[in-house]
Amino acid sequence: MRAFYARAFEDPLIGFIFTDVAKLDLEAHVPRITSFWETILLGVGTYSGGAFGPHAQVHAKVELREAHFERWLQIWFGTVDDMFEGERANVAKVHALRVARAFHQRLQNFSSPADGVSAPVPLTITQHDPSD
Repeated sequence: MRAFYARAFEDPLIGFIFTDVAKLDLEAHVPRITSFWETILLGVGTYSGGAFGPHAQVHAKVELREAHFERWLQIWFGTVDDMFEGERANVAKVHALRVARAFHQRLQNFSSPADGVSAPVPLTITQHDPSD
């Protein structure tokens, strides 16, 4: 979990969502999210509660777009692939894909952020010949 969040926090597309919008306290979050994944992957049943609610709260502050979920999946898949292999690793990726799609779909029914906060617009850097 820590390897994934290290990558996610530094990511230029979604990092600000974790650090500036959600202001995620990693030390408090890691045990909870670990419990979620242990329940999914190992069937230990230690996770209780709803995972969607916190995402809806973030979405109320900044619109969570399809590109955000896609990037989250890219980082998740990359982290899983770097650290694990086998059937459980595949289940982790398949379940993440299902969750991302379901969350994005459900969030489409929510209104856009009211406070005007939005994702930074990526800039395209071009070089022009000064003699033109």
